[in-house]
Amino acid sequence: MKDAGLSVEMRPKMVGSRVKRTEDPRLLSGTGQYVDDLHPAEMVHVAIVRSDQPHALIRDIRADAALDVPGLIGVYDFTDLEGEVSPAIPSSRMRNYYATPIWPLARGKVRFVGEAVVAVVATSRYAAEDAAGLIEIDYDPLPFASDPADAACHDAPLLHEEAGTNVIISREFQHGDIDEILHTAPVVVKGRFRMTRKSASAMECRSYLAQWDKRSRAITFHTSSNIPGIVRDVLSSSLGLPGHRLRVIAPEVGGSFGGKGSLYAEEILVCALARKLERPVKYVSDRLEELSSCSQAFDEWMDAQLAVDEQGHFLGLKADVIGDIGAYSIYPWTGALEPVQVISFMPGPYRVEHYHGRVRGVLTPKPATGPYRGVGRPSSTFAMERLVDMAARKLGMDPAEIRRRNLIRDEEFPYRTAPGIIWDKSAFQECLAAACDGADYTAMRAWQEEARAQGRWVGIGFASYAELTGIGSRIAVAPGMPINTGTETSTIRIDSTGAITADFGIASHGQGLETTLAQVVADELGCAFEDVRVRQGDSEVAPQSTGTYASRSAVLAGGAATKSSRVLKAKVLRAAAMLLDVSEEDLEANGGVIRSRSSNAVLTFREVADAVYNRMGAIPHDKREDLVSTETYDPYLGTACSSTHLCMVEVDLQTFGVTIHRYFVAEDCGRIINPMIVDGQVHGAVAQGVGAALLEEIHYGTDGQLQTGSFVDYLLPLASNMPDIGIAHVEAELPNNLGGFRGMGEGGTIGAPAAIANAISDALSPLGVEIETLPATPDRLFRLVTAKTQEISSQEGNKK
Repeated sequence: MKDAGLSVEMRPKMVGSRVKRTEDPRLLSGTGQYVDDLHPAEMVHVAIVRSDQPHALIRDIRADAALDVPGLIGVYDFTDLEGEVSPAIPSSRMRNYYATPIWPLARGKVRFVGEAVVAVVATSRYAAEDAAGLIEIDYDPLPFASDPADAACHDAPLLHEEAGTNVIISREFQHGDIDEILHTAPVVVKGRFRMTRKSASAMECRSYLAQWDKRSRAITFHTSSNIPGIVRDVLSSSLGLPGHRLRVIAPEVGGSFGGKGSLYAEEILVCALARKLERPVKYVSDRLEELSSCSQAFDEWMDAQLAVDEQGHFLGLKADVIGDIGAYSIYPWTGALEPVQVISFMPGPYRVEHYHGRVRGVLTPKPATGPYRGVGRPSSTFAMERLVDMAARKLGMDPAEIRRRNLIRDEEFPYRTAPGIIWDKSAFQECLAAACDGADYTAMRAWQEEARAQGRWVGIGFASYAELTGIGSRIAVAPGMPINTGTETSTIRIDSTGAITADFGIASHGQGLETTLAQVVADELGCAFEDVRVRQGDSEVAPQSTGTYASRSAVLAGGAATKSSRVLKAKVLRAAAMLLDVSEEDLEANGGVIRSRSSNAVLTFREVADAVYNRMGAIPHDKREDLVSTETYDPYLGTACSSTHLCMVEVDLQTFGVTIHRYFVAEDCGRIINPMIVDGQVHGAVAQGVGAALLEEIHYGTDGQLQTGSFVDYLLPLASNMPDIGIAHVEAELPNNLGGFRGMGEGGTIGAPAAIANAISDALSPLGVEIETLPATPDRLFRLVTAKTQEISSQEGNKK
């Protein structure tokens, strides 16, 4: 205990400070530990023989030649696991939905090129790959439809005969009389928009290591996943193991972007083999396997129409969407995840009274579509924002002005959209204004006019959007999935040395959550930031948690941290009050020191912990409390994060390559925990959005074969492609949740594709070219410009 009268320096608040990430020293020095860094004794490796057929019956598997490979442990197909595992079923209460079962290996039939058929286990990956190359599989090819429109036809070949159709998801939202509006509206614009398939392309490929403990008959499973809690629960069911005999750990994870946010058949496989062989089993995919078997994104065909009056006010919107969901419905999100969100979020941040959205999710012989940063909203924002610009051009109105007239105004919050999403108050209008001011929109237009006078193709594009983040139980239960995604639990404890450990069920894969959550704990508990250790990514530290996705961690984990910290702080202050013989109301805690306002006497957290745990009698027996708090937070609904992106691009007249000259983001993400981390999230997400807009595209031939199996063919943005990105943080009224936080990790991928598409369309507007498909590659732009030029020449020739 310090002497009375000793002054104590008050530390500044941590939330809102640009604190350097505490994760970075170990990651930058190479001392971080990823799954592939783990090498337990007697570990064996798995190589997988994958299908080279898009749709076929498995007639015969011949492995005799592989059995002589030195180091081979065994060759396994599904019959070797029969009765040892159950499938994962991505169930849902949605009407018109069929849940495809997920098995560790193909059962008698393959449904896409890249599907796992045979597992080869050996003492090294080299030996496993050598043996895999000697295995022969005889297939009986079956007919298929790779185009989703063809696959949706009633007479199309079925991938899952038991479903009776390839259309395993269908959903509609209808509000008002859209057909009448489209018939009578002064202005109607329409287009058939498409976001093509993408790969998440994380730096670290999927990596799994399962260890079987013979004594406890339990599995410890290390996985490069951002949903370890979900993986633990489904593996428990699939393997028939209770949760306390199945621990799932996500150590350092080298990015996910959604690609590691689902259960994979290989995770079931590795665990089943570890139990079968009673030794550690590791599988690490290579880049070809990532591009051919990891979940993919988008592939949405969107026929959309927007009705507008003469003053540019939106009257109604209609969208008919076909989602190519691949060969399986992904666990746990189902194949509805992407396509249903497209029509759910299509109206975006705008007032749209009359709306009809229809979607069908169609099975095709490709990898399943699953989570990808932004989920559905990059596609819906692309279609909606293109329609907005097309309407502005038809009316001769500035694209900023038409948005200003239709964005939801402050006095209209909370606003329920036609599909039923509720936007709480967010800076819809303010973000538009901040983007125009921050980028100097007037000067951009002047520079564009000068460039155009020189014959250059320069354009400016906007994208305004809103996303629902930090979704609580009310929204989470709506899809009827077998998991609870709407709550988060935090356990915070102070040990006898005064050290603080905060446990969460979330799982960071690059967001800096160890730092940001420690900032929240330090402020709410009143402890020193450096005394807080955050543990996450381990199914043992929380009774139930689903992980990190959907911009939820700051809101839900931050809320849980706030609740637990406040309860624990009350315990600390009660103990300190007894030790100092003052009232609890007389005490304040800051930076790990508790001070009496009246006497200025102080105690450190360590001294309080020592008194609670070691100095028996210092606190009356019946008043003693362990310094532990476990609290669960449920925000019930969610909160809107809104943004406007503004960019200027130039299309090269010779190469048709696109250069981004200016890029600005104005975003409302509520109370900012760490501005440096938030800016990094914006930069990274915009870079990913640039890739989706200009470069990245998974191609499949009409024969069902993957044509982009490496980074030679699947192109990613480089640092040298990226412009400087200006950012303005706009803080509207804080959301009604604990902490006032909004999620924002996905925003750049939502706004960037639409903004860039609008900018390219603006650049090519003198030719009448409109961008309806992304990515806008040089080849695609060349074809568009050539076709339009030929059309213009033909029309002029006919006039003559």
